[in-house]
Amino acid sequence: MAETKLRQPRFNHVAMSIPSELLESTGRAELTAFYADVFGWNELPTETVDGQKLVFGVHTIEQFVFLIADDPPMSCPRLDHFGLSVDTEAELDTVLAKAKAWQARDGRVDIIDKKTEDHGMLAITSIYVRYLLPMMVEIQWWEYRDATQ
Repeated sequence: MAETKLRQPRFNHVAMSIPSELLESTGRAELTAFYADVFGWNELPTETVDGQKLVFGVHTIEQFVFLIADDPPMSCPRLDHFGLSVDTEAELDTVLAKAKAWQARDGRVDIIDKKTEDHGMLAITSIYVRYLLPMMVEIQWWEYRDATQ
């Protein structure tokens, strides 16, 4: 009998409740335009229910952000967030530049600018961005350094 190796559980989605108005056509259009442009997320139209539900696919079929209408909607402190990582600093800078371009025309975009935490062999550079949702999105780039230097 062949041994089956089980896959460990992994993160696959984040769910947030938001006001139903944000899930109606105007709010949905604002959300989808921003999150598609800045983060590359796409609305899964088969999951959309006007005024009730919006689901963003996040780069793979198994990753998504699930938005649902509720009263009262979720509220949280500014630094509550979920995180995504990128492979290069250039990718992080691209996301930041897009978010700043949106912020220049829409003051509702909230950004915590680029910061690096140096842990010696590892430096973690991050930004935080929020637009209309209760939680921020953190983008991290991990730079592994040569331990012999």
